Amino acid sequence: MRSLARWGVLLVLCLFACGTDSFIKGVQAQTFTVSGKITEPPAGTGTPISGVDVLLVLNGNTQLTTQTDGSGNFSFSNIAAGSNYDVTPSKATFTFNPTSQGGSNIQANRTLFFTGTSSASGSLQFSAAATSVSETIPDLSVTVTRTGGTVTQATVDYSTSDTAGTSLCSTVNGAASSRCDYLTTLGTLTFAPGETSKNISIPIINDVFAEGNETFSITLSNASGATLGATETETVTINDNDSSTGTANPIDDATFFVRQHYLDFLNREPDTNGLNFWVNEITSCGSNTQCRDIKRINVSAAFFLSIEFQETGYLVYRISKTAFGNLTGKPVPVRFLSFLKDTQRIGQGVQVGVGNWQAQLEANKQEYTLAIVQTPEFEAAFASSMTAQQFVDKLNQNAGDVLSASENANLVAVLGATPADLNKRSQVLRAVAEDQTMKDAEFNRAFVLMQYFGYMRRNPDDTPDTDFSGYNFWLTKMNSFNGNYINAEMVKAFITSDEYRKRFGP
Repeated sequence: MRSLARWGVLLVLCLFACGTDSFIKGVQAQTFTVSGKITEPPAGTGTPISGVDVLLVLNGNTQLTTQTDGSGNFSFSNIAAGSNYDVTPSKATFTFNPTSQGGSNIQANRTLFFTGTSSASGSLQFSAAATSVSETIPDLSVTVTRTGGTVTQATVDYSTSDTAGTSLCSTVNGAASSRCDYLTTLGTLTFAPGETSKNISIPIINDVFAEGNETFSITLSNASGATLGATETETVTINDNDSSTGTANPIDDATFFVRQHYLDFLNREPDTNGLNFWVNEITSCGSNTQCRDIKRINVSAAFFLSIEFQETGYLVYRISKTAFGNLTGKPVPVRFLSFLKDTQRIGQGVQVGVGNWQAQLEANKQEYTLAIVQTPEFEAAFASSMTAQQFVDKLNQNAGDVLSASENANLVAVLGATPADLNKRSQVLRAVAEDQTMKDAEFNRAFVLMQYFGYMRRNPDDTPDTDFSGYNFWLTKMNSFNGNYINAEMVKAFITSDEYRKRFGP
């Protein structure tokens, strides 16, 4: 008994003198941090909202409060393992999405994202419910106004639509067609604080069909930082300038031909220098028909091969492929309208050789890839619980196993111990999409797909086709000629096809 008592005294003395770690390992309660960021939409990347009151309720009773800082960040530390938690933001005149977030039995640090919209931020609407434009006017400008409060940033999506469907461009039914009469125009307007007006430019195509006046619509949707006003849709009437259908097809005119390529492939009007250069390429042949035909083929292909398209349209194709692989049951990774929207987004304000276009393009790329990794589709495919290796391997698999072992390891290192970090995820997604091996591997597939998107303004399996047999035919030819579009006669076939030519005239 004395020995046991003596041992107990020694134990107590040693606990004080030596520290409990000498005898007890791992008994200290583990704690975690619940932190996050509150911004205007989109989540995590919008304008930070400071001064938001953030309430943390632990286990249904204990309450802790803090405020977001100038970067919209908040943090609660020393949350005991196993705790249940609920976080609710609040600020006068703001509504938050989601209204609260929480979880049970916390076993790791948690990062939460909220978006806030000010009820004092006003409304967005078109300045008119209807407008008209002559078919001879190259571009129609429609105005979106912001009324009421303008203290925060606001965004709104816009898109054109019509009821023409697959009707021939010569059809007289009062419906304008995005294949024949105007350029499909989609995107997002961003209103800075205090900004009250924005314009959307819609290119108009002057065909030679006598089709009467025709209408299409442009619609606002998905407003953030503001509400949609009463005039969400504007109806546009194109006033026909043809009393009878012309006999000459305008696509045979060099200027019309080149301008249409800027619209169809670069989604913008041509700059003067570029227009003059490419027109001169064709007209320098004089009356030599064979020379002009070859020049038209080369000029046409040059738009797909241009830096501007490769860094916008072809990049969108590769990012779609890397993020999601090919579409289910289809040999392509993206559909026409999704491609158009994303290409117009990533190319917004970019004109190679003009101004600080590299910086604008880089900013667009970063914003686009960051938005992609926050979409529900991406989050469903790439769970936040994925390890860095799993994340990189899945991207690489989608892209067609394009990474070398060292490239794979480098990207895993970029993600490091925080593979759910959104900025790192977007960086790695872009790195795989911009890998040279992938560019080379997908080049022919993208080239063929863009013939349908650019010239036909449709998917390869849309009417008049029913499947991808045409796409597969041209891909086989391109592969057999090692990507030589002249020997494969692919570009020639598309620009001389009835479907293309009858977009503009008989």
